[in-house]
Amino acid sequence: MQLTSNSFTNGDAIPSDFAFGKHHPINNVELCPNKNPQLSWTDAPEGTKSFVLLCVDTEVPTVGDDVNQAGKTVPHTLPRCDFYHWVMVDIPVGVNSIAEGYCSDGITAGGKQSPTGPGRQGINDYTGWFAGDADMAGDYYGYDGPCPPWNDERVHQYRFQLFATDLECCEVDGAFTGGTVLAAIEGHVLAQAELVGSYHIYPDAK
Repeated sequence: MQLTSNSFTNGDAIPSDFAFGKHHPINNVELCPNKNPQLSWTDAPEGTKSFVLLCVDTEVPTVGDDVNQAGKTVPHTLPRCDFYHWVMVDIPVGVNSIAEGYCSDGITAGGKQSPTGPGRQGINDYTGWFAGDADMAGDYYGYDGPCPPWNDERVHQYRFQLFATDLECCEVDGAFTGGTVLAAIEGHVLAQAELVGSYHIYPDAK
């Protein structure tokens, strides 16, 4: 199975049109169009009943003390963890693409509550990130793009992962997360494909 995009090439940088934030020379960060990238897939195996789509940043700092702090940087050597940007299940077997901007086009304070899409969409990890922010707190359903710390020395890697499953309906409900989806599809994955793009805000990130 193959997963591709017209929006960026595997292994290359993700354009800022598909990000939540980008570098600003004075304010450090500014908001972006936050569109979902175009995705297409082929060669699903026989027996596929539905697809699951995840997007995960695998480079998120495990300690937030220095995140977005003036005069400091987040060290490249700091241990990292996962941050889910998109969680979607029950994509019908007859669907083989998602158009650019179809599921997300712009930023919604408090999160999108009923995002458009070919499947059921769970919450992404901006839900936890903005939990203590009076202006932005809420349940962030669907896609919200990259916005790594503006002082992070490390370039982040965003992994769009597509799973062909033998499930007609994934056994998750409500505000489900990337972790609960991975647990639910364990033992039901017939094939998977991955598309990776990089993104950073800190100009000297490597």
